[in-house]
Amino acid sequence: MKNLFLAVLFGLAAFGFRGPGDVITVKGSDTMVILAQRWAELYMGKNSDVTIQVTGGGSGIGISALINGTTEICNSSRPMKNSERDKLKQRFNSLGVEIKVAKDGLSIYVSESNTVKELTLAQIKDIYTGKITNWKHVGGPDKKIIVYGRENSSGTYVYFRDFVLQGEDFTSTMQSLPGTAAVVNAVSKDKFGIGFGGAAYAKGIHIMRVKKDASSQAFEPNAETIKSGSYPITRYLYLYTRTRPTGQIKEYIDWILSPEGQQVVQKVGYFPVK
Repeated sequence: MKNLFLAVLFGLAAFGFRGPGDVITVKGSDTMVILAQRWAELYMGKNSDVTIQVTGGGSGIGISALINGTTEICNSSRPMKNSERDKLKQRFNSLGVEIKVAKDGLSIYVSESNTVKELTLAQIKDIYTGKITNWKHVGGPDKKIIVYGRENSSGTYVYFRDFVLQGEDFTSTMQSLPGTAAVVNAVSKDKFGIGFGGAAYAKGIHIMRVKKDASSQAFEPNAETIKSGSYPITRYLYLYTRTRPTGQIKEYIDWILSPEGQQVVQKVGYFPVK
């Protein structure tokens, strides 16, 4: 009976109806899933009448769920595409609402024992498109570069391809892994590996300093360089809703953007929008 009751609640929620024991569904970005879980836990601790269900799967999965009406809030580490907004409009007569909730320094991970400490954007692009395949070409040892990345449903994958690779395809030798934690784990065990992902996941590995070009200063992602925009791979993290938030969903998002919600952003390892 409990499962049936929850199923009915989810069904009603998809059409904008909310009951006395509110259930808010949140789905999407794996980059944001830890942050979203922390927000949910803290908010539910203060609001016992609200249940927030958080699942990952990737930004693309979350956006599809928003379009299909199976989630109320989508977490995304990339902006929605025009084609996705068009599908949302066809079904719900709305282009969706975009809410910037955090900043991230998309980080380049290497092993702590790697002697290469900085790369230019062009070098990163050449590594991930397969033009550079040996560490000696970027000042390291004569060893093959083992390339790790995300699956194509990931918003981080899409952002990295569009911004860093400038729309070019990833090298066919890249090992695609299901989640940023898996990328970090692989790189931490691979002396000659390289990976990318959110700053909050960078544990047990070295974060590469990044330069816009060969003549620029190299920066690591931290609160100062993200705020100033000097770290070259700075991005926003987003929430999307189908229509302008109201009721409990609006109250929850307002809290996320409040000083208390933004403190959670910092504690997790990302950077506040305000």
